[in-house]
Amino acid sequence: MKRIFFHPLSVIALASAVTACAPIPRQADPNQVLSPEQVGLQQARKTAELDNHWWTGFRDPQLDALMERALAQSPTLASARARIERAAAAAESAGASSKPIVGAGFDATYQRFTEHGLVPPPLAGSRRATFDLRASISYEWDFFGRHQAELAAAVGQRNAVQAEAAAARLMLSTQLARSYLALGRVLGQRGLVEEQMAEREQALALVRERVAAGLDNAQELRGAETPLPELRRQALVLDEQASLLRHQLAALSVQPPGALQALAPRLPEALALRADEAELGLDLLGRRPDVVAARWRAEAASQQVTATRALFYPNLNLNAFTGLSSIGLDNLGKGGSLVYGLGPSLRLPLFDTGRLSAQLHGSAAERDGAIASYNATLLDAVRDAADQLSSLNSVAQQQMQQQALLANARSSLTLAEARFDAGLGSRLAVLNARGTLLAQQRQALDLRGQTLDSQVGLMRALGGGWTE
Repeated sequence: MKRIFFHPLSVIALASAVTACAPIPRQADPNQVLSPEQVGLQQARKTAELDNHWWTGFRDPQLDALMERALAQSPTLASARARIERAAAAAESAGASSKPIVGAGFDATYQRFTEHGLVPPPLAGSRRATFDLRASISYEWDFFGRHQAELAAAVGQRNAVQAEAAAARLMLSTQLARSYLALGRVLGQRGLVEEQMAEREQALALVRERVAAGLDNAQELRGAETPLPELRRQALVLDEQASLLRHQLAALSVQPPGALQALAPRLPEALALRADEAELGLDLLGRRPDVVAARWRAEAASQQVTATRALFYPNLNLNAFTGLSSIGLDNLGKGGSLVYGLGPSLRLPLFDTGRLSAQLHGSAAERDGAIASYNATLLDAVRDAADQLSSLNSVAQQQMQQQALLANARSSLTLAEARFDAGLGSRLAVLNARGTLLAQQRQALDLRGQTLDSQVGLMRALGGGWTE
C-alpha cells in the first residue's frame, strides 16, 4: 500500500492560511426585537384554547360544506403549498452542502497523438483509444460555520413559508365565515323590511279610509305614504348586498358566480367564547401565524449575516480520487492502470473584500429590515387582538341595552292591542306600535350580526386555533 506525504512547509502554510481571514468591516448594532412585556403581553396569562376548525362551533352544515370546499380547492392555498415545497427543497439543498460529494465517471476517447508534443514514441503519431474509469470524493470543511448558517437560514425561510400558508388559510376561513354570516344578517333584515312594508301598507290603507271618511286630512295621508319609498329602497339595497355576498362566497369556495343563488343562511347562535375568557397572554406569539412567520424571517436573515461573514474566512476542500486509466481497453484491468490522488485545496479572499463587504452590508440591512418587520407585525397583532376584545365587549353591552328597548317595544304593542280590543284605541295605533317593534328587531338583528362578526374577528386575531 502506498503512502502519500505532504511537504512540511506546505502543511505549515496550510495551517497558517486556515487561521487567516480577510478583514471584516465593522457593522452597526442590529435592530432590537421587541419583548413581550413591551407590547403588553403577560407571562402569567394564557389565551383561550381554540379549535383549528372553529367554524364548526356555529353548527351550520352549509357553512361547513363551503369551508371544506374552499380550503381544499382554493388557488391561494395551492400557491402557498407550492411555496412550501420550494422552500423545503431549498432547505434540503442547503443541508446537502455539509455532506461529502461522491461521484463516478467513465471516459472513452479515440484520438491521434501529436508527433511534436510531449507524447513519446511509439504513441507519437499513432491513433489510439484511451479509457478512464474513476471514483472521486470531495468534502468542504465547514471550519467557520458557513454551511451551518446557510442551513439554518434555509430552514428559517421554510418555517416562515409554512406559517404564511397557515396565515393564508386563516384569512380565507375568516373571510368566508364573515361573508356567510353577513349574508344571513342581510337576509334576516330583508325579511323584517318585508314585514315593515306590509305593516306600512296596512297603515296607509287605513289612513286612506279615514281620509275618505273625513276623519283625516291630506297631511296625515302624506305622512303615511312617506315610509314606503324608503323601505322599498332599503329592500333593493339589501337585495344587492345579498347578491354580492353570494358572488363572494362562490369565488371563495371556487364556484361560478351564480352557483349559490339559492343559498339562504340564517344567523346561527354565537360561539361559546366570551371576551373575558380570551385575555392576551404570552402564548399569542406562537398562535398568530403572521407573527411566527415574521419571526422566522428575522431569524433566517440573522443566519444569513453569519453565513455572509464566513465568506471572509478561508475555504478548505479535501479531494480524493481513485480509478483506472489506460490506452487501449485491454489494458484497463491491469494493475499498472491504477491511478489515485489525494490533496487539499485552499481558497482565501484577498482582493475581493469590496464585493464581500457589500454582501455583508446588504445581509445586515436585510436582517434589520426583517427585525423591524417582525416588530411591526407583533405590534399590529397585539393591537388587533385588543381591538377585537374591545369590540366584543362593546357589542355585548349594546345588546343588553337593546334587550331593554325590545322589551319596551313589545310592552307598548301589547298595551296598544289591549286598548284596541277594549275599544279604547285605534287600529292605527296598533300598526304604529308594531312598526316600532320591527325597527327594534332590525336593530337587534344588526347587533347579533355584529357579535358574530366580532367573534370571527377575535378568532382570526387569536390565530384561529393554529399553533406553531
